[in-house]
Order: sequence, then structure tokens, then C-alpha cells
Amino acid sequence: MRLLWATLLAALLQPSAALAQSEDTPVELSGTLAKVRAAGALTIAYRESSVPFSYLSARGEPIGYSIELCRKLAEAMGEALGRELALKWLAVTAETRIEAIVSGRADLECGSTTNNLERQKQVAFSPIIFVAGTKLLVKRGSPIRSYRNLAGKTVMVTAGTTNEKAMEELARRFKIDFRLSTARDHAESYAQLEAGKADAFATDDVLLYGLLAQRKAQARYQVVGEFLSYDPYGIMFRRDDPQLAELVKRAFHDLAEDGEIERQYKRWFLQRLPGSGTPGQSLDLPMSPQLETLIRAMAAKPE
Repeated sequence: MRLLWATLLAALLQPSAALAQSEDTPVELSGTLAKVRAAGALTIAYRESSVPFSYLSARGEPIGYSIELCRKLAEAMGEALGRELALKWLAVTAETRIEAIVSGRADLECGSTTNNLERQKQVAFSPIIFVAGTKLLVKRGSPIRSYRNLAGKTVMVTAGTTNEKAMEELARRFKIDFRLSTARDHAESYAQLEAGKADAFATDDVLLYGLLAQRKAQARYQVVGEFLSYDPYGIMFRRDDPQLAELVKRAFHDLAEDGEIERQYKRWFLQRLPGSGTPGQSLDLPMSPQLETLIRAMAAKPE
């Protein structure tokens, strides 16, 4: 990191009334920073099959684009606190991830979580790290080409996702009679489609491409249809924690300005994916103009 984080923390996070005090006056920490400073450890919630954002390596360790950005954020937190933080890992699902942050079981959630107004009532988010949207995965040769072809079909979704709500709203708005079936995580949803127990799997397009690349299954399945939702991803942390919120904002500014976000993007979206066995294929997914614009804005001088 370019910034001297301990100095930055002292300058930004001391109460205004204390600014006239001696520079040797220690910063009074609160919230998550106080918690992890006392424990000497940071707990990161991760997903097991959100490829390429957060999933398991052949050794059963969390890896991915979001995981690497969270590691960088953990380094910034350690520098700001003046001590190296041990990393603890907590596996979560789409249904349990928000509770893990709110309850304090995890300090950061590093996966493929959409930042929306409903969730902002419960948790806080980092700057946007990716933009995705709901699409459909079907077997090649399927008559399904869009949501208009779903009448009488079974559609898998992962429980607790924005995709589940998007498909429920789609059925209601357009009066399409299809059966919505849920699974615990994306791998289970994919397995149901693969086993012929569903006609389509609806989730964020990039996660579908990731699953196919990891499994080298592009010849057997295809992503179809228009976008059925808008899903900007962020790293989750607890609400009402101004010290951590400021540190996260500054850390992501540095990561964007330094080019680290772009380097991690190239690693996870334009190179062959490490996986649970032999390396998967590359997603071969160039950065979208939307995300390029967001990262440029992130790299601008913080207010």
C-alpha cells in the first residue's frame, strides 16, 4: 500500500475534539477494528462454489478474485492496527452470509454478494468490485432460449440469492407458470441441472461461466437469454462502523490506483482457473466498460 496506514488512521479517525492533542495520543478504536486488534485475528466468510470469486482449491483452501481482494484489505487493516492479523475462515452459503456478518461470527464476507438497498439495511459494502446479472444455464439443444420459454419447466436457483427473488418477480410480472426449486449452493444447483432434475439454472451470468470453465463443460451447456437483474458485487462488513468504512474506502482507492484490482481481474477472468482437480479453462471474460469506469472512479482522490 502507498499510504502509511497507521498515520492515516490517526489522522482520519480521531474525534475532532482530540485533534489538538499530542501526536503520541493513541487512537481510540471502535467496532470491528477494536475487535480484531484485541483478537489479533480477522474472520473472513467465504463461499465454496462462487467461481471465480470465492471457491475451494484442490487443497480445500478458499481462493478467487474476491478472496485475493480481501487478503489485500486484511493487510491494510493489519498495517493500520500496527500488528499482523491471523486470518480465520468461515464457510457460508447465500442464506447464512448476511447473518454471519451481522452476528459478528465473520468480519468480512468475500464472495459474490450483490450490494442492494434491501441488504444495506443490514450490512455495509465496499466499493463495487464486479457487475453481473441473472441469466439462464441450459443444456445445449434445449428449447429454452429466454425466460419466455420457461412455462411448465423447472428452474433451479440457489436459496437466499437475489436471483431467487428475480425469478419470483419474473413469474409474477409476466404470469409465467414455472416451478422454482432451490439448492444450498451453486454447485448443488448445477448438479440438479446436470442430473436432469431441472430444465434451467438461474444465477449471475459470470458465476455460470465460472462453473462451466471450472468443469470444462462449455460444449455441453450454454448461457442463454437477456439479463433478468442487475447485480453489483461488493465485500460485506458490519454497518454503523465508520472507522472500518473509512479504511475500506481508502484501501480500495489504493488498490485501484496501484492497478492491483486490474491485475487480480486478469488473473481470475483471463487465465486458466485453478480448481478442485486439474486446472479449468479460462473464462476469457474481458473487463466490462462499466467496471472499468467504476475502477477509474475508485482510483480518484478520496474526499
